[in-house]
Amino acid sequence: MAVTQENTVRARAVRKRFPMGGGYLEALKGIDLEVKRGEYISIMGPSGSGKTTLFNMIGGLDKPSDGTVYIDEVDIAQLDAYELAWLRCRKIGYIFQTFNLIPVMTALENVTLPMIFAGLSGDEANTKARGLLDTVGLGDRWQHKPTELSGGQQQRVAIARSFANDPSIILADEPTANLDLKTGHDIIELLRKLNKDRGVTIISNTHDPSMLNVSDRIIWIRDGRVERVENRSDIDIEVGTIGGDVLGGVGEAHGGAAERHAMDRLKGEATQPTEGKSQ
Repeated sequence: MAVTQENTVRARAVRKRFPMGGGYLEALKGIDLEVKRGEYISIMGPSGSGKTTLFNMIGGLDKPSDGTVYIDEVDIAQLDAYELAWLRCRKIGYIFQTFNLIPVMTALENVTLPMIFAGLSGDEANTKARGLLDTVGLGDRWQHKPTELSGGQQQRVAIARSFANDPSIILADEPTANLDLKTGHDIIELLRKLNKDRGVTIISNTHDPSMLNVSDRIIWIRDGRVERVENRSDIDIEVGTIGGDVLGGVGEAHGGAAERHAMDRLKGEATQPTEGKSQ
């Protein structure tokens, strides 16, 4: 008998309106979406398509005007402030393109902070954080502050922090946007490895075409709606290189086809007129 994979995220008829002048701007226009436990999902689309608004709905950072978002089958719009804070702390890990590390804290202190909020003792938090920093390749940098780390190292600290409370979902908002090509590729590889090793669901809001090859599915958003959902296995992508750096996340290099293919698609999306809130 086939095993049914559980949903960790469900969105049903989700709409989001923002007041504008005497009326409103509708950023999401009835989104239906399911994300299975352990999937690696990329949300892609042009600026103004609504993908960041959808991302914020999934993360409990904003509430829909209509419709429902479920996290592990809990309707998050029905949670009070305390319950929502509990869910964000323990169920969801966040990775931001600007890293959002606290500059006066060391790497270790940045990673332990969510654990302290969750009630873990100082010794337990330190031990767990040291292990997470080892996992992301920064075991020898635990005493360094963000200003003493490169952009890629700061993002690795942010990734370690996102796993602090063993979340079921990691939300990665443009995690490679402020990184060079090679470092971005390394971060994508790390996220995919953690996705496989720990079974955590990763949902990435991204413009990076290198994400395509490591994603299980790609959700294309346009004009506040899901335009299409594609399985990675159904997309013909070749992994390529630019300046010797491998693109696409995994596999062998076969020229620059991945970059050309994905960028042509994204450029084609961007040239179309869009409505909705600027991302």
